[in-house]
Amino acid sequence: MAGKPQPVRVLYCAVCSLPAEYCEFGPDFEKCKPWLIQNAPELYPDLVKDATAKEADKVADQLNATGISFGTGDGAAASSAPKEEVKRLPGGKVKKKEKLEVIIEKVTRNKRKCITTVKGLELFGVKLSDASKKLGKKFATGASVVKGPTEKDQIDVQGDIFYDIVEFITDTWPDVPESAIFFIEDGRKVPAV
Repeated sequence: MAGKPQPVRVLYCAVCSLPAEYCEFGPDFEKCKPWLIQNAPELYPDLVKDATAKEADKVADQLNATGISFGTGDGAAASSAPKEEVKRLPGGKVKKKEKLEVIIEKVTRNKRKCITTVKGLELFGVKLSDASKKLGKKFATGASVVKGPTEKDQIDVQGDIFYDIVEFITDTWPDVPESAIFFIEDGRKVPAV
């Protein structure tokens, strides 16, 4: 009888988080090379041949500069400054952190009719359904929560309340600073202050 099959141990790259065998197909192979030379020389012998003693020192400096340890188990090799954790999406793309800002935009339809759109209130902990009710009551118009073009919820308010809405937002929700509110005018983002 054959014994139980043992699980395969996979070495993952500390730079791109792909298995070391697939680093060359990742988005940033040039950044992975120093780590691969240091931790997986048997997988890429051509990289090791190309690296001379001078380049090995350069590689160690690059690793220290990026804050990646040399594969030792202790965390003392890492830099003392706290690093921000970067979220990576599949394919190695970096997920951008959303900016805390409220964007107000006026969209004209049917020549005279306007819709004022408010985006980003949810980033400040405001429930959009409650906010749309308050906006509708305050300005005596229809207000609803809809999905925007980027699949994020936004509030559409009927009517041109472009400049009145800033004061209402800052008074109703004190967590939203006036410096975080921006207008979209002529395709440009302009601070509301």
